[in-house]
Amino acid sequence: MPNSPLSASPYEVLGVAASASDEVLRRAFRKALRDTHPDTGGDPQQFNAVQRAWDRVSTPEKRAAYDAGRGASQDRAAFTAQAARPRQDTRPSTRSHGHPGGWRRERYLDQLREWVGRGVAVPDPYDPALVRSAPREIRHTLADALAEESTARTLSTLGIGYTVWHDVATDGPDEKIDHIVLGPTGLFAMLSEDFGGPVSVRRGELIGDAVAGEQPVHDLASRVKVLSRALRIKFTALVIVLPDDAIDDSVTQLGTVRGAPAVAVTQSAVGMFLRQGIEGAIPIGGNELFDIRTRLGSVRYA
Repeated sequence: MPNSPLSASPYEVLGVAASASDEVLRRAFRKALRDTHPDTGGDPQQFNAVQRAWDRVSTPEKRAAYDAGRGASQDRAAFTAQAARPRQDTRPSTRSHGHPGGWRRERYLDQLREWVGRGVAVPDPYDPALVRSAPREIRHTLADALAEESTARTLSTLGIGYTVWHDVATDGPDEKIDHIVLGPTGLFAMLSEDFGGPVSVRRGELIGDAVAGEQPVHDLASRVKVLSRALRIKFTALVIVLPDDAIDDSVTQLGTVRGAPAVAVTQSAVGMFLRQGIEGAIPIGGNELFDIRTRLGSVRYA
């Protein structure tokens, strides 16, 4: 995925002010490199983050370009809604319903207007400088919209054997299931998340500084319960999709929730995961597939 709205600036990663001298910046990089190096007990993800940060401001020219916002056009393109790429082949595509990321983009715009001030003009709500100056809650909303759109682009490549519903409503206005995927390998309920930092697992839930007390597995399970009862369907698995650099393994088992396995899957692995399915799960086909698809045809969208 591209830079997240939650991504720290190079200066934040290196632990210095944006006004620091080149020498102070260089010393901070060397210290951060030592502190995070895996050979001395550091965290590999933080080590890589330090290297990426330094690469953006390592020379006076690069630093001047970063400070002047010359990479802003790339960030703006990343933050703006992205349609699925045009198909380059003639294979039948995945059947898709709903608008991935649409609810969160609307919420982002509402939150942004409220923060800026009602009546104040916002010429470009995706201006990188504006996005990065917004409170974390607002940036998180946009980050999740981008995550949903990224997952949707992958789901669109699964093929004609799969049907996808995006932004499916359950109870409250913000209690939605980001994606429901039905195919021969099963019925999957999915949330696409970007917390802006690494996560780990404890007692079947995602935890970490970036998670900030949220309970994505619990939230997804609660929403699945509502939909399962309403439509009389049973999900094969609950899936949390995360950025590739957020968790160590591409597929992480989170345990079982109300009889269904819960799994965390990275963005780059989600397509293969859905094609392979859950080990031991009974394939869906024929009349059962038709019946479930018919029931899901009555879902409401957020």
